[in-house]
Order: sequence, then C-alpha cells, then structure tokens
Amino acid sequence: MAAEKAIEVSEGIKDEVAAKTMTATAHLKIRQLILDNKWPPGYQATEQEVASTLGMSRTPVREALMRLQQDGLVSVVPRHGMRVLPVSPSDMKEIYDILTSLESTAAELAAARHLTEEQLKGLERATADMDKALERDDLDRWAQADARFHEQLLELSGNKMLKSVVLNFIDRAHRVRMLTLKMRPKPVNSTRDHAELVNAIRAGDVEKAGTIHREHRQRAGRELLDLLERLGLNHL
Repeated sequence: MAAEKAIEVSEGIKDEVAAKTMTATAHLKIRQLILDNKWPPGYQATEQEVASTLGMSRTPVREALMRLQQDGLVSVVPRHGMRVLPVSPSDMKEIYDILTSLESTAAELAAARHLTEEQLKGLERATADMDKALERDDLDRWAQADARFHEQLLELSGNKMLKSVVLNFIDRAHRVRMLTLKMRPKPVNSTRDHAELVNAIRAGDVEKAGTIHREHRQRAGRELLDLLERLGLNHL
C-alpha cells in the first residue's frame, strides 16, 4: 500500500512538472511572437485560437497568457481571449528611465566585482559581433549582439533579481526598438559606449562604469523618443 501511494505521489509530481513545462513553453512562444512583431500591437485572438496556433491545449495557454499580462505585454479578457498591448511614447520614456537607473547599477555592480578576463569574454564577443555587423550594415545581427551584451552585463552584476526586473522592461521596449531600428542613425555610438564600458569594468572603476552606461541609455532614449515624436507615432 505504501509503495502504491509513493507511486501515486511520484506520478503527481511528474504531472505537475509537465504542466509547468508546457506553460513555460507556451509563455516563451507567445512572448517571441509578440517581440518579433508577428503578433503586432492590437492583435487579438481567442484562447482557443492561440492554443491551435501553438498546437497545445488551452490550460497551459491560459496560464501563459496570465503571466504575459503580468509582464505588461497583453491584456486578457475572460471568455474573450487576449489582445497585444501597444506601447506609447510615454510608456517608452518610463521604460528608459527605469533601464537607465537599473542597468547603470548593474554596470557599477559588475565593476565592483573585479571580474576576470574569462568572465569578460561574453561582453567582448558581443561588442566584437556588433562591430562586425555594422561593417556589413546588418542591423538585425547588430541588434542580436546588442541584446546579448545587455543580458551578459546583467548576469555579471551578480544580482539575479535585478536581472529579472530589467529583462522584463527590455522585452517591453524591444518591439519599438526593432520597428524603428532602420529609421534611426547607424548605432556606432552604442558600440563605442559598450567598448568603453567593458574597459571601465575591467579596471574596476565603479563610478566610470555607471556614468558611461547612464549616459548611453539616456542618449538612446532621447534618440528614440525624438524619432517617435517626429514621425507622430503615438502607439506601437
């Protein structure tokens, strides 16, 4: 009898793990469709339509949509499905205010850790890939390398909660950044800033690392907001 109960508990745990895995998979797939603008702002779908698109049952999709609503990417209306939320210029200003503050802190934390050359390799590779992409005028590859740089910087801060919070806001800004990427000046300044930041972190210069990244994010935010205003883009 005890053995049968143990088997039942074991099977229950397996089912719970499988359900969580399906929810995580649904969350990742829907999130990527939104971030890649394949489901643009204003896109609407019922829960069943989303489930059919993903080839999944409705339960993990429902739970994934609730998580995405918490992330600020969709709104969920019970029995009606979901709608992809637009991002306004005022949203972007608030997002960049947050990114400027928290990522600058991440840069300072990374510098304070006196990282080894081995630990800095990820930042160096991302910066080199950004340079190569610019030489080929491949802005999509540049954006991928830029995203790797920022994620690696957050990892090197050593603060997991900080990384989690910032990545959520980076995701929320991603759609607008990608939609406007080829409308903005060639991002040579961003690549230069990243190289200077790596040198400051290598030197353990906490104040300089924070200043470089703060000015980097402030300038990027101003350029993006100015562009949205010039083009009259109120919702993206």
